[in-house]
Amino acid sequence: MQTIEYRIISIGTLAAHPLWNEKGEVRTGHPTTTLISSGETHILVNPGLPAAILGARMGERTNVRPDQITHVFLTALSQDHYRALPAFEKAEWYAYETEGIAALAGLRDQLQRAEEGGDEGLIETVRNHMEIIRRCRAAEDSLVQGVDLFPLPGVTPGTCGLLLALPRQTVLIAGDAVATLEHLQQGKVLPHSASIEQAQDSFREAIEIADIIIPGRDNLVFNPLRVM
Repeated sequence: MQTIEYRIISIGTLAAHPLWNEKGEVRTGHPTTTLISSGETHILVNPGLPAAILGARMGERTNVRPDQITHVFLTALSQDHYRALPAFEKAEWYAYETEGIAALAGLRDQLQRAEEGGDEGLIETVRNHMEIIRRCRAAEDSLVQGVDLFPLPGVTPGTCGLLLALPRQTVLIAGDAVATLEHLQQGKVLPHSASIEQAQDSFREAIEIADIIIPGRDNLVFNPLRVM
């Protein structure tokens, strides 16, 4: 089995952090971007920054070039998760199947409303997003040996993390199922979740399984329930 390595490329942020008492958007939200490497396989998770900025961050944080990325995995298909996705044309793009189905259904509704309103700009934008999502493959149970899908529905219908089985630790890239350090500490989920009940169940599953959690919008953190 190849050694699995992981590294945070960019720490994400919420546009409005509800646990900081922010009521409206005060910044541009983007998810935490993580690189997973196993031999010649390089998986980039959630390339949410603009392509030029993400490329610069990769140059600062790793010697893996953008053209060496073999897989891109999206923990959710909200638009801020994939701003830089077209920059990784050589890579295979993946998301959880349930998420792809739900995202396309939502975009079809949005397209219909745009067409009824005659909004040509919005029609083009929605169609572009649909094209990107259709290109994303439905990920299997594992992207590579030791990197397994870990469904965490709730924030979106098909939010899905990645579980890294390392020799001494279990690492969970949780996406927005565990949004920030404050959400982890306070046991809370994002209030705009598609299903609060499902999101709470997924949150509990995340903290039960992982030694280290990479939240959707924060730096990695040791699971406080497992720290001795």
